[in-house]
Amino acid sequence: MTEVSSVSPPVHADQRRSWLWAGRIASALPVLGMLFSGVVKLTGNLNVIEVFTGKFGYPQQTLVPIGIVEIACVVVYAIPRTAVLGAILTTAYLGGAVATHIRAQDPFIPPILFGILVWIGLYLRDDRIRRLLPLRRNALQG
Repeated sequence: MTEVSSVSPPVHADQRRSWLWAGRIASALPVLGMLFSGVVKLTGNLNVIEVFTGKFGYPQQTLVPIGIVEIACVVVYAIPRTAVLGAILTTAYLGGAVATHIRAQDPFIPPILFGILVWIGLYLRDDRIRRLLPLRRNALQG
């Protein structure tokens, strides 16, 4: 009797290289977006302060610490050795962003999309994550 494997078949070198680059691109989008957002929080721009304090209801003195946390999360995510921890931290940060946007009755889809891209990017560029969360060809086989 032949046993059906529930894990994805081995990935060839060419496919692995393609996935790595796709993962880097998918990861770059939230990294660049969040770096920009974090830096803008650190600049003291009056428009940013107005939105942050007025629309979102945060005290002005929290703007810089939140910007630092945002930048730190994506830097940890961008470093391959700490990318898993960075993905977890970035996801937690983005959860707060979603809650903030919902509370302000603001569109909350962008932070959700960034969170999805964080994990897609990590999945495509890290063999360990693919082994931990294998895709199945047929869900009924498992």
